[in-house]
Amino acid sequence: MRHTLTEQVLALAALFQATSLVNQLARSGTLPQPEFATLMRSLFVDTAENAEAIYGSRLELELGLRTVLAQLGGEASRRNGDKTRYAINLLQLERLLTKRTQVLARIAAELQSMAQQLEHFEPTHPNVTARLADIYMNHISTLGPRIMVSGENNYLENPHTASKVRALLLAGIRAAVLWRQCGGSRWQLLFKRRAIIKEAELLLT
Repeated sequence: MRHTLTEQVLALAALFQATSLVNQLARSGTLPQPEFATLMRSLFVDTAENAEAIYGSRLELELGLRTVLAQLGGEASRRNGDKTRYAINLLQLERLLTKRTQVLARIAAELQSMAQQLEHFEPTHPNVTARLADIYMNHISTLGPRIMVSGENNYLENPHTASKVRALLLAGIRAAVLWRQCGGSRWQLLFKRRAIIKEAELLLT
């Protein structure tokens, strides 16, 4: 994967799209299906020329790009702390995951085995999200401290909602892996914030 700012910002947008949807789902019990479908499809793309190809197009990451601008730019009082916390947690889990090559191999094998299921179900179907949630629970949540999702208990205690949350966190891990593959690091977030914001603005035009 190319180490360009555009690739890095698209990967970061995918990460923040995942955290934004987790936050919305946990607090309202609903989420926009197109944006959700984009992230679910990305889990089954194992080879692609660039970040945009993984998600279909940059238009599919509009929510993520706008979330990047809201979280990295503007007034601190208008930022959503939960979205940023989830993103930081996912980046930390990704670093732990990259050291576990056997775990990565098992995740890849399970996703590959699900390809046949997608011939019969959409990637957002409850059967698919339930299996993706199991992958997250079995292989990711055991790597370190669990991500504590804040929201309404009546939504979070719903099994279908909980599965979607975990599937989105798995998609967030996928985006974090892509961020690393594109040369992204916490140093970019600290010292290239203005460049990231400007690139996100350009990608939205």
